[in-house]
Amino acid sequence: MQLDLNLLTALDALLEEGSVAGAAARLHVTSPAMSRTLGRIRRATGDQILVRTGRAMVPTPYALEIRAEVHGLVHQAHRLLAGERELDLTSLGRTFTVRWHDALASACGPALLAAVNRQAPGVRLRLFAESNADTPELRRGEIDLESSTAEPSAPDLRHQLVGEDHLVLAVRPGHPLTEGPLTPERYAAAGHVTVSRRGRLRDPVDDALAVLGYERQVIAAAPSTATALPLVLDTDLVVTVPQAVTGSALSGLGLRVLPLPLTMPPIPLHLVWHRRHDSDRAHAWLRAQARSALLAVFGDEHRREPVDGARPSPAGDRQESP
Repeated sequence: MQLDLNLLTALDALLEEGSVAGAAARLHVTSPAMSRTLGRIRRATGDQILVRTGRAMVPTPYALEIRAEVHGLVHQAHRLLAGERELDLTSLGRTFTVRWHDALASACGPALLAAVNRQAPGVRLRLFAESNADTPELRRGEIDLESSTAEPSAPDLRHQLVGEDHLVLAVRPGHPLTEGPLTPERYAAAGHVTVSRRGRLRDPVDDALAVLGYERQVIAAAPSTATALPLVLDTDLVVTVPQAVTGSALSGLGLRVLPLPLTMPPIPLHLVWHRRHDSDRAHAWLRAQARSALLAVFGDEHRREPVDGARPSPAGDRQESP
């Protein structure tokens, strides 16, 4: 009996993506080619695998039954073919794509780039900004590593809580809020700039103020921290930002940092990657360098063990970001 084991890889992609188009993008083939492959899988298994329901496709009971086993087989095959070779960083030639929000990239990017270049000169990094909408690039393999302020809900995504940040106020020297006690009422009455990549004029701070009976006066929304901070330099506007990742930018601009006169939960920071990289030694090395760069800002006391929807990565290793 002649078996095409490539069908297992295609089946794994189809079951994880839940669509022909998604599986095609992940395996870098055309949708018609993936449709033909699905037909071959159906003939080989005697099952439809994916059936259309309205505009979506859903897995059959048989597909749900074999999904974990199929993924395990593909994972084992990759591990067998890759072997247990040691990672040679001096000869590693690879491009990694990292998606961090702008303040995080500014605060931790230089240390990450320096470490990567020092240890693996042949490795290149592409730093991507967060998009305006949730996107599947991480699952499709177009993004290798990203940051998030919320745990991913998809079971095929791994994550590690690296640390936590806290909100503070940034104002110009001599701002009226620097004189006298800083109360929620005085804070709410000031003019504010929000930081939102989607242009939102409201965020969780407004909800906390509403509980106290106050409404914040939001004047403008900036797409990034780098855009927002200069807006308060020569005005009486206030911007509320995470303290750790913006610390160097705040001091560089000479802005005053004031405590937030509200009780707000800390902002967690997670590193997130796809489980396909569980046995990827080069990716595990990249995660380690990213953790080190982040912990230089967040502090070793915030180190956490890895967690995920299934099992820890052997390397040990979204609340929406602004």
